[in-house]
Amino acid sequence: MAKSKISAPPITEAVKNIKAGKLLPIYFFFGEDSFGIENAVNTIEAAVKPMIGSDFDRETFQGEEKSVVEVIDFATAFPFGSGKKFILLKDFDKLKDKKALASYAASPPDFTILAIVNNGPVSSAATEPLKTLAEKNYMFEAKELKGSTLVNWLIDFTAAKGKTLTPENAQLLMDISGENRNLLESQLEKIFIYLGDVHEITIDSIKALSTQSKEFTIFDLQNAIGKRNKSRSLKIALNMISKGAAATYLVHMLTRYFTGLVRVNELTEKKIPNQAAARIVGTHPFYYKDYLEARKIYSDNQIINAASALLKADISIKTSSADEKTIVTILILEILS
Repeated sequence: MAKSKISAPPITEAVKNIKAGKLLPIYFFFGEDSFGIENAVNTIEAAVKPMIGSDFDRETFQGEEKSVVEVIDFATAFPFGSGKKFILLKDFDKLKDKKALASYAASPPDFTILAIVNNGPVSSAATEPLKTLAEKNYMFEAKELKGSTLVNWLIDFTAAKGKTLTPENAQLLMDISGENRNLLESQLEKIFIYLGDVHEITIDSIKALSTQSKEFTIFDLQNAIGKRNKSRSLKIALNMISKGAAATYLVHMLTRYFTGLVRVNELTEKKIPNQAAARIVGTHPFYYKDYLEARKIYSDNQIINAASALLKADISIKTSSADEKTIVTILILEILS
């Protein structure tokens, strides 16, 4: 039997409606964006808190520790106070007797708000209780934000804190810190502290974050490779791996680097301004001067060799059992051979 594909609105829609005072009796949050799910749960709790008349009317259940029957019993019992009840059911994916929730979802009491969190995506809505939850429009998906969508989120998040962040600097922060929103929020909070009363987040404040934490960034690695400095390139790459950077991230960013590098001569010949050229090659304008210098060092054949080494490393990551430090070491030695 073919699976019934899940089609659920984005979790941001749920958050928007909750803030507007439009509350549903059940929310089923699923997806890969744990930051988005946590934010949605916090939004519900903030909205419901004034409606709860007793501490006994708020409960959190863990899916691996409780049964659906216990959750339903608590949800259907009248509130101790005069308001509503709020239940947070975590780790729904670890719940064993899920199907029993279908009958509750079909006709939930109006005095209880139940928020359910499923860790990760859901592949099918063909089985209960997902079928009923989907039919009642109680399901909301938290997809990981990427690319321009994540850039816009960074700008909006910063604005909400009374600071300003340009799209170029938002992309720079993503390139340095990755696309995990929890980590990006943490990095921004550090920058806010560093800035104090200063409103604009500049490239200097972003770079200062890395300098203070004494961590190498992808731009340090690109600069070392651009200068064909083998020992420094290896030192930076292995340090980044030790600090938690994934080999897939390094391969992706270096592929983007060499893809941009190959276009530099063309852009120079056409006399494209550096600001515009930086956007075309996919880097921050501050770092474009490094591209210009690297292109003087790298021949077309050396760039082709780098592309071949990167493809080989990408395949090795996906198909071999070699550890990431070994893969990255071989990659850099082949690029700089």
